[in-house]
Amino acid sequence: MLRLNQVKAGTEQDVRLDKRAAEVLQVPLTDILSVRIVRQSIDARKKPQIFYNYTLDVEVKNQERVLRKFRGRENLVSLAEPVVYHFPEPGKKRQEHAPVIVGMGPAGLFCGYFLALHGYRPILLERGKCVEERQEDVERFWETGKLAPNSNVQFGEGGAGAFSDGKLNTLVKDRDGRNSAILETLVRFGAKESICYDAKPHIGTDVLCQVVGRMRREIIRLGGTVRFSSCMTGIETREGRVAGVIINEEELLPCSQVVLACGHSARDTFAMLYEKGVPMEAKAFAVGLRVEHPQVMINECQYGKADPGALGAAPYKVTAQASNGRGVYSFCMCPGGYVVNASSEKGRTAVNGMSYSGRGGRNANSAVIVSVTPEDFGSDHPLAGIDFQRQLEEKAFELGKGRIPVQRYGEFRERVVLEQGGETAVQGSASTQDKSVTPYGAVGNNVGEGDVSGEILKPQCKGSYVWADVSRILPKACNEAFVEGMMAFGRQIRGFDRPDVVLSGVESRTSSPVRICRDESLQSVIRGLYPCGEGAGYAGGITSAAMDGLRVAEAIAAEYMPGCND
Repeated sequence: MLRLNQVKAGTEQDVRLDKRAAEVLQVPLTDILSVRIVRQSIDARKKPQIFYNYTLDVEVKNQERVLRKFRGRENLVSLAEPVVYHFPEPGKKRQEHAPVIVGMGPAGLFCGYFLALHGYRPILLERGKCVEERQEDVERFWETGKLAPNSNVQFGEGGAGAFSDGKLNTLVKDRDGRNSAILETLVRFGAKESICYDAKPHIGTDVLCQVVGRMRREIIRLGGTVRFSSCMTGIETREGRVAGVIINEEELLPCSQVVLACGHSARDTFAMLYEKGVPMEAKAFAVGLRVEHPQVMINECQYGKADPGALGAAPYKVTAQASNGRGVYSFCMCPGGYVVNASSEKGRTAVNGMSYSGRGGRNANSAVIVSVTPEDFGSDHPLAGIDFQRQLEEKAFELGKGRIPVQRYGEFRERVVLEQGGETAVQGSASTQDKSVTPYGAVGNNVGEGDVSGEILKPQCKGSYVWADVSRILPKACNEAFVEGMMAFGRQIRGFDRPDVVLSGVESRTSSPVRICRDESLQSVIRGLYPCGEGAGYAGGITSAAMDGLRVAEAIAAEYMPGCND
């Protein structure tokens, strides 16, 4: 098998990759025995002429002779060295109890699936509901504003990632094949095959929810146990080791291994663990606002055409460094997506972004976020970052009275500049601001009018919104960095800082504000306790969280044999 790099081809759906491989290798088409796509990325450097850039694994006749022709050009053609994932051989210890996994986000779900696949019969505890019932609760919240504290955008089967764009790209190196194993598993349960090679893979919330449900049913078929509406409210220890967990403040479940995959919003769980003496520390993260632009504008900037056809809605990624030293960058960009009310606590409002698999909404949105560190939290307490988040969310709730507070960027910038004591050059923001408030129940497409014929951009939200002074949410230093970042992004993407851009607040749940300490065995000082995934501070996104869950499953399997004495 040969690895071909930098193979350029058109974006037509009927492109012949076997023909392109034959051309690159300078052999007859009949010598090409098989072609597999390893990676596909978009080359838009000569827009509006767009190409795909491929890495291909090709099986060819007379491989050694063909390879000799490319001696000295191994960057183009070389021997393929695919990474194959191997789950570890089981350890020698016998488990007294089945392993318990707390949380069914990506980390817990994949940890549970791989343990079940290899005979360990895990018990998965989820404080929320199954994804089907959770979807109903989330839709009801968006329509009525009535929050279910344990079944919402943050809590429930699938985790926070279930109501997002379902982006699967990660910066984690895949030396052991875990990333490939995760993507192949998702395909096995209903995701499209292209996520295994697309440079920017995504599933979409509609497909991801179906995949999650299928994985749960397979875990049960393999002998695992899944318990919903089962919140871990306590943990029992004996001689420095895990002895059991308390469920819903009343039931004691004996266990010897607990995987803490509780997600970044399990604030009550963090507080309970801190009181129990589990070592943890505050960590840096980022906060900001959702920004909405017309998707056609982003398409034109990225691809040189308003309608990109089969390429789909264009994404973007922008970064900048503010003069006050803070990083400013886009996060969780949702092409053709929606801003969603992602609150999980009464009296507090948080937002996120979400796309369906077709990415067909008129607006593009992303979070533009500003880095914050423990020095910003006002305390050296390990949970100070949670208090910092809550303060921002309470301001957002007060501004919107439970609705999503939104504001035009032009007015936001004017207020920030005036607060700095300077003069503003932004004009017309007052005239471009629509002060209307959508009633509860007016959600989704009916507030999704886009800038397709020069009209003013309108919010595209899941959940009601209200026009408000969003500049009152973030700290002054963050507001100033945000404006600097938007101006820098306007130089990278024309129109990014136009006055009618819609801002929504507050994006406060970008990552966990806490890291639960673990050692090289992936355990806390309390043995048998495995902090895992994004909530524990060891991941940032669906794929990296799933990979961390898989690492923890490997650690348990390498020490213990399948089966237990229960």
